[in-house]
Amino acid sequence: MRAWNDLKARSRAPKRSATDVTVQPIGYSVLMLAPTSFFADYGCHVRILEEATVLQKLGHKITIATYYNGNDVPGLDIRRTLPIPWRRHYLVGSSKHKVAFDALLGLKSLELLLRGRYDVIHAHLHEGALIGLVLGRLFRVPVVFDFQGSLTGEMLDHHFLRPDSPAYRFFRWLETWIVRRALVILTSSSHAAQYLQDEFGCRPERVQVLPDCVNADIFRPADTYQSEELAALRNELGVPPGHKLIVYLGLLAEYQGTSLLLEAMARILSVRQDVHLLLMGFPNEMLYQQQARRLGIEAHVTFTGRVPYGQAPRYLALGDVAVAPKLSLTEGAGKLLNYMAVGLPTVAFDTPVARQYLGADGFFACKGDVTGLADQLLAALFPPDDLGGDVAVRGTNLRQRAIQDFSWRAAGVQITRFYQELLNSASRKTPR
Repeated sequence: MRAWNDLKARSRAPKRSATDVTVQPIGYSVLMLAPTSFFADYGCHVRILEEATVLQKLGHKITIATYYNGNDVPGLDIRRTLPIPWRRHYLVGSSKHKVAFDALLGLKSLELLLRGRYDVIHAHLHEGALIGLVLGRLFRVPVVFDFQGSLTGEMLDHHFLRPDSPAYRFFRWLETWIVRRALVILTSSSHAAQYLQDEFGCRPERVQVLPDCVNADIFRPADTYQSEELAALRNELGVPPGHKLIVYLGLLAEYQGTSLLLEAMARILSVRQDVHLLLMGFPNEMLYQQQARRLGIEAHVTFTGRVPYGQAPRYLALGDVAVAPKLSLTEGAGKLLNYMAVGLPTVAFDTPVARQYLGADGFFACKGDVTGLADQLLAALFPPDDLGGDVAVRGTNLRQRAIQDFSWRAAGVQITRFYQELLNSASRKTPR
């Protein structure tokens, strides 16, 4: 009852204007909403982790509210929800159980806002933005929405919705409501920014591009390791001596192109037998192991399961070529930056995000084209003698591009500027 009375008192308090806030260049108190089982070793979790880490280094106080499940990260203040009795484990992707997880996250966020004072709510994903927008209005705290792909687009990718269903129309309406009310939206690519403007009518000045980044001191080329260390790891993983190695790191799912990659591998092996695929990630390992068996390529594919983020640089350094056959057009592709920092020649489907990251130094296949994917992998693995140097130069160029253009510290400074501009804004009226 005391907490509820406190809530009512604070909701009746006079609304603070931006001019009432003394803005400091550093030292904001930030409530970061992560509607996922943080931390796990993939995609959006890495962005959340790296943003929180660099913001703390810049002097901000970061509190992360997230689901009950997930791995704790030393040095980060992570506050978890209560579990739900009937579903203690949450799988990747869309699920009807996320409604309960998100309701509990809303309650945890409410508790944190009642107990502490925050300058900014930094909300990841649409569920976090929805919670942030509701509670931010109640507690007079501005919200930054970290957009990492379309809500309905992801649901379609995961086959959770059909495009002709009433549920799709509801979630599309909800997605529109969220993106039109966020005062600042951060996107991981220029394509995503344009998508928000074209599909949802977001005003350009509210959409800011903040690309995924990479720590190039941690993700580094093979020649920075002891050769004996990499040879031992290669042997441990069962990669045959003398074989060229393709590496993939990320989620295993249809929208990530996992089936297409295995089909491309079968085409490669019909031409060359001295190639191996290191498929690092989860979930659905059993499903794709069965597919590899059906294709007759099981002996040429190593499934590692989940690779801890701290071990990922060493595993990637084993590769001769990296691959990212992602099909989604609205989500980011942070794995590309990891590949780039390691200096790996990289093959991807030709999407706007892949083009933005890889530029002229990528190897591109038409989206969804298995034959093209196999051909590009073969071109990167076995270039003609007169082009071998060109492939190596591409890898070197990609690492330099990662270092120069995709630094997490620069991203942290940029986020801080967005916080400052938001807090300095003369008006916090909800956009039309």
